[in-house]
Amino acid sequence: MLDVRRMQVLRAVVTSGSVSSAAASLGYTPSAVSQQIATLEKEAGTALLERIGRRVQPTGRLLAEHAAIIGRQLAEAETALTDLRAGRTGRLAIGYFTTAGAALVAPALARFRRAHPDVLVDLKLTDPEDPLQDVIQGRTDLAVVVRPRDRGDDVVHLVHLLDDPYRAVLPKGHRLAAKRVIELADLAAEPWVGSEWPGPCLDALLEGCATAGFAPHVVVDSEDYASAQGFVAAGLGISLIPELGLANRHPDIVVRRVRNPQPSRAIQAAVRKTSLGQPALRGLLAALGAAVRP
Repeated sequence: MLDVRRMQVLRAVVTSGSVSSAAASLGYTPSAVSQQIATLEKEAGTALLERIGRRVQPTGRLLAEHAAIIGRQLAEAETALTDLRAGRTGRLAIGYFTTAGAALVAPALARFRRAHPDVLVDLKLTDPEDPLQDVIQGRTDLAVVVRPRDRGDDVVHLVHLLDDPYRAVLPKGHRLAAKRVIELADLAAEPWVGSEWPGPCLDALLEGCATAGFAPHVVVDSEDYASAQGFVAAGLGISLIPELGLANRHPDIVVRRVRNPQPSRAIQAAVRKTSLGQPALRGLLAALGAAVRP
């Protein structure tokens, strides 16, 4: 099999017309160039150059033409690699969950594309059961996830983006609707409308209730923010919904802050630690950070 780099040496000799000129352009010694040509001739099984006066010319024009083609392809590949290393080109796969899409991912992606117009971005709605697996297995480069703050592992690096506080969602006319801020413990005796899938979001909500001294009595389990608002509006119970999940509010509910404690979910960007050196990925993390800064 012919060595690509030796083919490049052959091309340099043919283009310049002499071994010494090729050596000067390549930064080699003439003897090193001659050795490369000799080895290539051995691989090819035939003489590749013939001397005419002080110049050399290829004995086989076809091989020299292939060397030129390979040279162009290598130059194109090296240019593409340089652009990739600089973050000017490439492809990134992003996983995100629904409520982070419009509020966080969309403005971040718009900012990122202005700075990196030639980087292709693939968006995928993540599996709520285990969104980190796509990152760990390399199916996505970055996933926007809900995870406790400052918890990573040997494979995944977490970058905190924002805390998304839960709000009390009450039907209009509820006895607590007149208050601006509600003690979480005041909701202990209420019938609850569930709004979360089992997982880190529900964990954050239940931990807050446990701190206030109770476990919520769920009478309707919707696992969907829009449906939960509808059940609350119908007077079937109250709910806690994170702020990002209240972008489109039902007209027959009221939303109030809660305290002591105020449950909150930490939204983070998850990336593989081995990918942190990629300029495009760092640019995407910066765009996500800028999207949440006031």
